[in-house]
Amino acid sequence: MGKTDLNTPELPAGSVDLLVLKALLGGPRHGYAIAQRIRELSDDVLALGESSLYTSLQRLLLNGWVTAEWGASENNRRARYYTLTAQGRKHLQIQMQEFELVVSAIQRVLRTA
Repeated sequence: MGKTDLNTPELPAGSVDLLVLKALLGGPRHGYAIAQRIRELSDDVLALGESSLYTSLQRLLLNGWVTAEWGASENNRRARYYTLTAQGRKHLQIQMQEFELVVSAIQRVLRTA
């Protein structure tokens, strides 16, 4: 895995896609807004770097879980807006259930080991 800031925990494989999809549930967002939303919802614990964010967005686009179109950002700059697709919503539900199952199992091990 990559180098991380001492204050930012390293995210498990696959969790970036899950976080990005979840951030798009509220509607279309450009990349910076997605990263800000994740940071905000995590109380500044999770900070996505550009590399992991845009790699994730490309993967989500290729899988048909998001679409993208160009538009103007809040400060009138050209930005690519990403939107969750119906297929992406279904994928998000499945991934959230699987993630919660894994987290629950890890917590049980940590409490008893």
